[in-house]
Amino acid sequence: MSETLAKHYLEDAARRFRATKELAERALAQLTDEELFRAPDAESNSVAVIMKHMSGNMLSRWTDFLTSDGEKPGRSRDAEFDAAGESRETMHARWEEGWSCLFAALDGLTPVDLLRTVTIRGEPHTVVEAINRQLTHYSYHVGQIVFLARSLRGDTWQTLSIARGRSDAFNAEMLERQRQDTSGEG
Repeated sequence: MSETLAKHYLEDAARRFRATKELAERALAQLTDEELFRAPDAESNSVAVIMKHMSGNMLSRWTDFLTSDGEKPGRSRDAEFDAAGESRETMHARWEEGWSCLFAALDGLTPVDLLRTVTIRGEPHTVVEAINRQLTHYSYHVGQIVFLARSLRGDTWQTLSIARGRSDAFNAEMLERQRQDTSGEG
């Protein structure tokens, strides 16, 4: 892998993780404290539980990323699925701790690290594979967060993307911006 491509990959991965985090946080901001902890049914997770699980996963996977197995011996994955007695503030602090750990590890990587081998639950992965695995995992859970938040908010939900019926207008705006950027107008 060329150093230029490797550097681009690391920068893009960081951008994608940040965008994933931001998407979740835009959904979280719309929830009341009660909604944050409400599960659809006894077998489903609340948004708070998903946040707790993601944070536990991040701390396990990204702590000593290059030098220890991504499944840390002290992790209690099953405990991540219980948010009883937690507060919004505790969830937020845990969430930030997980993301900070991820970004510190990612920011510490260099292009030569990308083809190194790391393990997750004893299974070898290149650093690229491990990054992609986690990006996919977190995106999956953020999709759950957005879906749950949308369901909980009902008619008061504020869309996080292009509103229904607004695709053509959005595309026209994007084309106009592109035209202005290339023509030097604006």
